[in-house]
Amino acid sequence: MASDVEPLVLKSPTLRWIEERLPLLSFGYRHLVAYPTPRNLSYWWNFGSLAGFILVVQIITGIVLAMHYTPHVAHAFDSVEHIMRDVNWGWLIRYLHSNGASMFFAVVYIHIFRGLYYGSYKAPRELLWMIGVVILLLMMMTAFMGYVLPWGQMSFWAATVITNLFSAIPLVGEGIVTWLWGGFAVDNPTLNRFFSLHYLLPFVIVGMVFLHLVALHTHGSNNPLGIDLTRKDKIPFHPYYTVKDLFGIAVFLLVYLGFVFFAPDFLGHPDNYIPANPLVTPAHIVPEWYFLPFYAILRAITFDIFWIIPAKLGGVIAMVASIVVLFFLPWLDTSKVRSARFRPIYRIFFWILVLDCLVLGYVGANPPEGWLVTLGQIATFWYFAHFLIILPILGKLERPLPVPESLSAPVLPRGAAVPAE
Repeated sequence: MASDVEPLVLKSPTLRWIEERLPLLSFGYRHLVAYPTPRNLSYWWNFGSLAGFILVVQIITGIVLAMHYTPHVAHAFDSVEHIMRDVNWGWLIRYLHSNGASMFFAVVYIHIFRGLYYGSYKAPRELLWMIGVVILLLMMMTAFMGYVLPWGQMSFWAATVITNLFSAIPLVGEGIVTWLWGGFAVDNPTLNRFFSLHYLLPFVIVGMVFLHLVALHTHGSNNPLGIDLTRKDKIPFHPYYTVKDLFGIAVFLLVYLGFVFFAPDFLGHPDNYIPANPLVTPAHIVPEWYFLPFYAILRAITFDIFWIIPAKLGGVIAMVASIVVLFFLPWLDTSKVRSARFRPIYRIFFWILVLDCLVLGYVGANPPEGWLVTLGQIATFWYFAHFLIILPILGKLERPLPVPESLSAPVLPRGAAVPAE
């Protein structure tokens, strides 16, 4: 990719002196200005930059909130109220942070489904995809620990239920739970550990995002056609895509700030405005909306597997496997064609998968009763069948449409000459 970028010319002697000793300007120029980008990227590619934008917002607002937060079970809930009522603009910073978590997951989920649709996980971008899955796992860990910090009813009981899942692991499970708690119950040591990790992990995510970008720029971005591009099929990242990303951020801010100013608690749970009480269990314990599909998969296993694996352990394994299976996606999909534009049958199964994930979210948001249990089990089966059965078989049987050789082919009339490079 470096050969496609014209060298940076600096006229200032001072900048040339700095560049010779610390080449940050040329690095930024190569990767943020002159980086060769496919010229047919749609707005679906905006969600990568949107994820980076909201990550920065989360870190900045999180640092400010940490200045006023007290990680102690006797003071945590009141310190959040202090931020909301007494700190200048504290209410705005808190709502930006709490709703920012939901916006972050929404943007990342769309980014992932875009990758699934256009085959962005296929060679030579396998490691790029796998790093992205690691980022998703780190996001989940960070969000879960952050959800505990307000120390409301749902915070306390969500921490109790989720950490107790580790007790299902044979032999070492109870020890892991005790280590996570820092004692024999969810208490002050637990809150301190979660606060420390919640503050630390976003910076680990930043490091993984840097690796993600390095992997991306090594082989270049995928494109809606999913074909390998020549130099004439690319344009500089700036100004073409910086302007496009800025427009995407502006539209995103309309949605994001709409929640912040007009419905700041819409995505939260009312029970979290009640101080944590270990003696009163909420009627229905649910995680945040972005965990609901995985929560439904966890609860779908209501039976012992092969009379060996207990139902509780089976649910934990299924929940973890629902993310781990994404690591192997580049090899599970056996089709040589990347983009779903040229895979009509895969396109149908893709939208069924999207619907299946929405169904899992609905099931996870409701108590596991009656027909919802069966629906959750069917949806869980289909989720794993999509990756483990359908994709490997479909790649062998499906006959994709003809794939164009270049970006010019789909728009030029048949027989027209392609411009020389």
